[in-house]
Amino acid sequence: MNRAAETLVQQLMEGDKRTLARCISMVENAYEGYDQLLRMLHFSKNTPIIGITGPPGAGKSSLIGALAKHIIAEKKTLGIIAIDPSSPFNQGSLMGDRLRMTEHFLHPSVFIRSMAGRGSLGGLAPKIFEVADVMKAAGFDYIIIETVGVGQSEVEIAALADTTVLVLVPEAGDEIQTIKSGVMEIADIYVLNKADRDGADIFFKNLFVLAHSHARLGWEAPVIKTVATKNEGLDLLLEAIHKHGEHGADQDKKLHLLAEKVLLMIRTQRTKDLSIIKIQEDLKQHLNDKNFNLYQYVTKYN
Repeated sequence: MNRAAETLVQQLMEGDKRTLARCISMVENAYEGYDQLLRMLHFSKNTPIIGITGPPGAGKSSLIGALAKHIIAEKKTLGIIAIDPSSPFNQGSLMGDRLRMTEHFLHPSVFIRSMAGRGSLGGLAPKIFEVADVMKAAGFDYIIIETVGVGQSEVEIAALADTTVLVLVPEAGDEIQTIKSGVMEIADIYVLNKADRDGADIFFKNLFVLAHSHARLGWEAPVIKTVATKNEGLDLLLEAIHKHGEHGADQDKKLHLLAEKVLLMIRTQRTKDLSIIKIQEDLKQHLNDKNFNLYQYVTKYN
C-alpha cells in the first residue's frame, strides 16, 4: 500500500480532483490504507481554513456561495467542506453539494464536498480534521468549512479553523443571550447576514457591544453586515478574514482544543477493534446476573 499511497499523495499535490475525492472517501470511511495516506501528506502552502458557523437559517450556505464568487474573481482556488445532518438510516449526508451550491459545483477553481455529521455534537463530522488535512495537501488557496449549525455546543470548529466566522441574522436578537454563552466566545469575526431586514441596526449595535466584551489578545472581532443574496458586504468580510490571518490565531485556545482532539484520536485508535455490537453480544451473558459489576467488567478492556 505504501507505493499506492505515495502515488495518491503525488496526484493529490498536483491538484487532481478525482484523486482528492477518492482520498477523502478513503479517510472518511476508514478504508484500508487511509492511515498510511495521512502519514504521507505534505503541505506545499499555508492554506487558511475558514470556519463558517451559526444557527440554522442564518444563511451560511448563501454566504459561502457569495464568498466563492469573490475568491474566484481573485483568480484563487477554493475547497469547501459542507457538514450536513446525517440520515438516521445510513449515516450519509442528507443535503448533497449539488443542491447547496450548484452555481459553483462545476467551476474548475472550486471543489465542494458534503460530509455527514453522523451525530457529532460539535457541529462537525468525525473525520473532519483528517479530511481538512487532505484538502490542505491539495494546495487550495482557501478552505471553507461550514458546520451543521446545532447551537452553542458547536465549538470544535475553533480547534480546526484559522479564522472562525459566526453568522447571525436580525431575528436572532431574542436568542443572543443563549448564543453568547457558547459560540460567541469562539468567533473571530461576526457576520450579521440578511442585514436589510427589520431590526438589523439595533441588533448590529448589540452585537458590536458583545464583540467588544469578548475582545482578546489584541483582537476585537469585527461585526460585518452582509446581504449574501445580493452580494453585499462580501468584500469587507474577505478583508476582515485577511486581517485576522495576519494577526494570527489565539494560540492558547487553539493549543487547548487541539490537545483535546489529539486525546480523542488516541482514544479512537485504542478502541478501533471495539464496537457497540461486539460489546452487546458479550454483555448478553451478564444481563440476568444480579452480582454483575460494571466497573469490574470494564477493566477487561483496559
